Amino acid sequence: MTDRPSTEDFLRLADPMRRELLAHCYRMTGSVHDAEDLVQETYLRAWRAYDGFEWRSSLRTWLYRIATTVCLTALESRGRRPLPTGLGAPSTEATAPLVERPEVPWLEPVPDGMVGAGADDPAAIVTSRESIRLALIAALQHLPPRQRAILVLRDVLRWRAAEVAEALETTTAAVNSGLQRARAQLTEVSPSLDDPTPPLPHDQRERLDAYVAAFESYDVAALVKLFTKDAVWEMPPYTGWYQGAEEIGRLITVNCPAEHAGDLRLVPVAANGQPAFAVYFRQGDTYHAFSLMVLTLAADGIRHVAMFFDVGLFEPFGLPQALAAEERASAGN
Repeated sequence: MTDRPSTEDFLRLADPMRRELLAHCYRMTGSVHDAEDLVQETYLRAWRAYDGFEWRSSLRTWLYRIATTVCLTALESRGRRPLPTGLGAPSTEATAPLVERPEVPWLEPVPDGMVGAGADDPAAIVTSRESIRLALIAALQHLPPRQRAILVLRDVLRWRAAEVAEALETTTAAVNSGLQRARAQLTEVSPSLDDPTPPLPHDQRERLDAYVAAFESYDVAALVKLFTKDAVWEMPPYTGWYQGAEEIGRLITVNCPAEHAGDLRLVPVAANGQPAFAVYFRQGDTYHAFSLMVLTLAADGIRHVAMFFDVGLFEPFGLPQALAAEERASAGN
C-alpha cells in the first residue's frame, strides 16, 4: 500500500496553494473580503475531509473542487457585484449631485500580492495578471455562478471538460454548452482572456508620474490632457459614471474636495495586475484614507479609472488609515 501524507502534513502541503485559491475565489465573487473568508472555509472543509482523500486526483485539483463548491454555495444567497458601468448608460451631467448607494455589494479590487500576481512573481496562469484584471472580473459578474465557474475552470485553470463536469457533478455536454454561452456573453462586455498585460513601457510610467503630479498639485487641466478622449471614470458606491476627458475634468472640479496643491497624496500600489493608487486627503496636519483608484492605460492615455470609496480596502493593501503630513507611505502588498 502506498504511503500517504498524514493529516499533520496537510497544511504543509496545502498552504503554498493559498494565494492561487484566493485568486480563484476572487474571480468567482469579485470581493477580496469574501474571497478571504471562502478560502478559510475551503481549508477548514479540506482539513475535516482529508482522512478520506484517496489521492485519485492531485491535492491542488481536490482543493479547487472544494473551493468552487464553497463559492457556488455562497453565491446562492448573494447578488452579483457590479461596477457603475454595469448598471446603465453614463451620466449626462458631471456637475449634477452624486447619487450614492452604499447598500449595493460593489465589486472590489484585489492587491496583486495577495493573489500571486506581483511584478517579481513568475506567476502561473492561475494567478496571472490577465485573469484578475478589473474589466474581466467585472465581466464575470454578468455570468450566472455556474457558468462563471465553468469558464474560470476551463479558460483560466485549463481544466478538461470532463474534470469540470466531475467537479460540478454534471455532464461534459452541459459543461461544453455552458462554456459556449459564457464565452459568448463575455465577449460582449470584456476583452479576451488572452489579451496580454505587458510590463509598462517607459512612456506609460512617465504618464503615471505626470498623473500623480497633476493630482497632488490639483491641476485639473493637466489631468484632462492625460486621459484618452473617450476615457471612463467611475467611483462606487456612487452610481454615476462619466465618459470623455473634458467631462471627467468637470466632475473632478465640482466634486473633488481638494482645493489647493498638497490637499491630496497618492501612494502607488498594484491591484488586479494594473497600476493603482491609494488616495489620501489632507485635513490639518494629517492625510486620511480617502479612496483607492485602479487605472487602465492605453497607448494614447489613461482609458479608465475606477475609484473605490471604501477605506476598508486599505487594510488588504497593507496601507495605514492616516499619514502625517510629512510622511510618505509604502504599500504593504
